[in-house]
Amino acid sequence: MRKTLYLLAPIIFLSACSVHKSAISNRQARKNNESIQDEHRDQIDGYTSITSLQYIDRYKAIAIQEMNLYGIPASITLAQGLFESGSGNAELARVANNHFGIKCTYDWKGKSYYKDDDGKNDCFRVYDRPEDSFRDHSNFLKRKNYAHLFELDKDDYQGWAYGLKKAGYATNPKYPQLLIAIIQKYNLDQYDRPEGETQKIKREDRVLTQINQNTTQPAQDTLSHAVPPVVSANPNVIKAPADSVNQSPTANKLYTVQQGDTLYNISKRFGLTVDELKSLNNMTDNNIKIGQQLVVGK
Repeated sequence: MRKTLYLLAPIIFLSACSVHKSAISNRQARKNNESIQDEHRDQIDGYTSITSLQYIDRYKAIAIQEMNLYGIPASITLAQGLFESGSGNAELARVANNHFGIKCTYDWKGKSYYKDDDGKNDCFRVYDRPEDSFRDHSNFLKRKNYAHLFELDKDDYQGWAYGLKKAGYATNPKYPQLLIAIIQKYNLDQYDRPEGETQKIKREDRVLTQINQNTTQPAQDTLSHAVPPVVSANPNVIKAPADSVNQSPTANKLYTVQQGDTLYNISKRFGLTVDELKSLNNMTDNNIKIGQQLVVGK
């Protein structure tokens, strides 16, 4: 993560990407970085500074591709890339192909590049190509603390901008406004695409399933498995494939909320509207929590 930005004012960024690798000495960091620089020598020597508009033109296609795969607005991906990489001109982007300032987490198996940031010799991820950085950015966001963002419309860049900050992606209190300003300045929302209701449900469940599989106790009951609920011997109890539906001592059919669930997905799963589901459970808002039991039928 950089202390100096080429596009906007300095900011301490990506607090969610804290380093989990042990600290190394200055000598080790220098030797490591020299090795990375040697490996990427042709790329570094042949690099020519580009403008923000050139950056957008170069990477808009992959941002759209990632949006179609995962639902992250292309405008958000491009704005973060512009901001964090200084339009591709910052050291991490030029040397390590790291366009999003993502640090080495405990599960990172790739090469590393060291720079002073929040701490001395902070460890950053190294990629073979810039495109790999964009894909890793999408994969990085597929974590449980960002799961709720994938329930937003994939053209809701403002919701994503504020949601990223709320989820702990950045420490700067003005981070949402900074992203939105970049998007509006360069009209990046022209690359966002709306989606139909059916498309959204399928995309949400596919991505949320992937997020769940990345946790120690992944939820198994999602629409992407294409496994319908099973009616048990007791017709008042619906048993989901993940065994997440329990029998109620009353005549109601109950569903136990799993990680990644939303009122929207649960309602669609059981043929209800969100308002009907809220009415059945006397809910005044959309907040649910893992382990909560919801009435899904009578």
